[in-house]
Amino acid sequence: MLRVLCLLRPWRPLRARGCASDGAAGGSEIQVRALAGPDQGITEILMNRPSARNALGNVFVSELLETLAQLREDRQVRVLLFRSGVKGVFCAGADLKEREQMSEAEVGVFVQRLRGLMNDIAFPAPTIAAMDGFALGGGLELALACDLRVAASSAVMGLIETTRGLLPGAGGTQRLPRCLGVALAKELIFTGRRLSGTEAHVLGLVNHAVAQNEEGDAAYQRARALAQEILPQAPIAVRLGKVAIDRGTEVDIASGMAIEGMCYAQNIPTRDRLEGMAAFREKRTPKFVGK
Repeated sequence: MLRVLCLLRPWRPLRARGCASDGAAGGSEIQVRALAGPDQGITEILMNRPSARNALGNVFVSELLETLAQLREDRQVRVLLFRSGVKGVFCAGADLKEREQMSEAEVGVFVQRLRGLMNDIAFPAPTIAAMDGFALGGGLELALACDLRVAASSAVMGLIETTRGLLPGAGGTQRLPRCLGVALAKELIFTGRRLSGTEAHVLGLVNHAVAQNEEGDAAYQRARALAQEILPQAPIAVRLGKVAIDRGTEVDIASGMAIEGMCYAQNIPTRDRLEGMAAFREKRTPKFVGK
């Protein structure tokens, strides 16, 4: 459920420099809101390019890169939630109309920027994608770059690039097999198959699938509830756990155990670890401060 409105801070646009916008009636295509009150620590990124169904155009990508760079060093961000301001759409993928105007060299440079964007979404704090509508091509790649995914059961998603004479170029060929396994990822990419939110949940592509509501934001509501579950936990331990998992799954088990050991060692001198033990001893709820 949503908190009362007085606890919601207004959306804050972050302008990208050196770009001319063609999106959202001259407004910012990426907006940020830090929640307040009991939800303090949750920051939301709103993707808002209704004229192109949140397609990944130059301005959109520039603004999102700038937003992530500004938020990366903010230790107050405990959970980062990606959502859409366009009803029925999470992100429609590449802006093919814009892409048509590019030279071959320009396409290569832009796709490299997209890969960089997806890597930047690998944020220090946990990230959640709230998929209340279409997430196709680069839109699904964006969601795959997040730690957790929540979808409306009616949402439609897929790496459909092969149906357009392309292949996934922003991490899809790497993240989908790591999520689902090689054989299933190949099947989905080779066929360009579209999945419903329910089908994606059965395969393990999304963590949760929920029935859509009249407002069209059921996935967002569930994603926010998931963020609220993460919020009370020790933020340094959560971030280090994320590092241990992300880096450990890329290496053999012995190396992964070494990475876990290094992460654990970094957590030992924290005040939060001492607070957790004290709270257990005193039979009370711990109050973690991220130090």
